[in-house]
Amino acid sequence: MKTAGEHSHKTDSLLAQTQKLLRRFDLRARKGLGQHFLIDEEVLGLILSTAQLAPEDVVVEVGPGLGVLTRELAKRAGWVVAIELDDRLAEILKQRLSSFKNMTIINEDVLKVEPGTLLGDVKVERPSQSYKVVANLPYYITSPVLRHFLEAQVKPQLMVVMVQREVAEEIVAKPGRMSLLSVSVQLYGEPAIAGYVQAECFYPAPEVDSALLKIVPYPRPLVDVETGSFFTLVRAGFSAARKQIANSLAQGLGLPKTEVLSWLEKAEIAPQRRAETLTLGEWARLWRVHSGVKK
Repeated sequence: MKTAGEHSHKTDSLLAQTQKLLRRFDLRARKGLGQHFLIDEEVLGLILSTAQLAPEDVVVEVGPGLGVLTRELAKRAGWVVAIELDDRLAEILKQRLSSFKNMTIINEDVLKVEPGTLLGDVKVERPSQSYKVVANLPYYITSPVLRHFLEAQVKPQLMVVMVQREVAEEIVAKPGRMSLLSVSVQLYGEPAIAGYVQAECFYPAPEVDSALLKIVPYPRPLVDVETGSFFTLVRAGFSAARKQIANSLAQGLGLPKTEVLSWLEKAEIAPQRRAETLTLGEWARLWRVHSGVKK
């Protein structure tokens, strides 16, 4: 797969623009908020082409920063809801993007706002409450933000998010390399890596490379489970991932191993296997046995 940003000749223009804006508003990238501003035109193009925007689309952007991506989204989509935690940046965005009339800028913590309520001010004709999430996510909130939207009552039709490369690879992992994170995303949607992005495509450059992750949420979870108790079970299974599943479940749930062995036998899962080898279907089968739920 091609790595974006390897041969971009336009980097300087976005870099110069970003540095100028930071100087003009006397700003510094806030490490605590994981701020790394996109300065590569090619990567910008990759995000936009992956999002496949149409004039009737509503886009929610998390952490718009200086608005480089926001401006391009507003040119293509029917409406953009940009949600920015940093007060100064939210004010600057309102100034810089005031010419766009198809935009709402919200100065809030995205995790404290129910996704459905973000769509309240949207003034554009669109089918039902559909929307897309397009974001260059601060690394430290990647998992909570993904879960926030995928578990929401009003789910997005598509998510296109820039995340840390290792995290993207963990999310798309197949059985044999699964983790709690891959199970928790793959239950709700189908993830794929749209491209890899080098660290120098951002200013300041983060210490790791990134990947553009595309998630297509399912209308309902892939397996029929009660998610609270299902994740209690999965979390216990991964609590000691290198151990055999019988041992990690017994340890994680604080139960006698004999009880766990009996569930595994009923679910037709070999007790010597490790949590990372189980499929979503096998986790669901184990959950049904554990919860006494008849299929």
